[in-house]
Amino acid sequence: MTDIRPNVLFLCTGNSARSVIAEGLLRSLGGDRFRAHSAGSFPTGRINPGAVPVLTSLGLDPADFRSKSWDEFAAPGAAPIDFIFTVCDNAAGEVCPIWPGRPVTAHWGVEDPAAVTGSEAEVASAFASAERRLRRRVERFLALPPEILNTPEVRVLLEAIGRDATP
Repeated sequence: MTDIRPNVLFLCTGNSARSVIAEGLLRSLGGDRFRAHSAGSFPTGRINPGAVPVLTSLGLDPADFRSKSWDEFAAPGAAPIDFIFTVCDNAAGEVCPIWPGRPVTAHWGVEDPAAVTGSEAEVASAFASAERRLRRRVERFLALPPEILNTPEVRVLLEAIGRDATP
């Protein structure tokens, strides 16, 4: 049996925090509607420790996540990506690979919690804030009627979600 769920890729530079949290949110909240992935243009090679409690709170095993290059998703034979969301400003401005499948793209920028220094509580607060913003966006994406996902208008809706605006 072929898996026909749309593939969603969340991109960031390091693929250690925001993109991983977004992937986890879509996995947790989206059930089996989508296949969630994340990657980075310059992956750090590890998940940021601040993202681990977020993934755990979603009922996910952090060991199921890894920091990886976006090249994996642009390689010959890679599954076509249907939607790409950049979650950091750096990745939004970078020259991306040519993606198989001509995905719909949108920018959902969120401040980098991994860049926060300070007390444990301040760092945890930054990760919680990033999770809340990404959760709102993923929930709005999931609330879109399935039939609209294959229309030209979907890009406008996805960009509005990234601006936390109502289209």
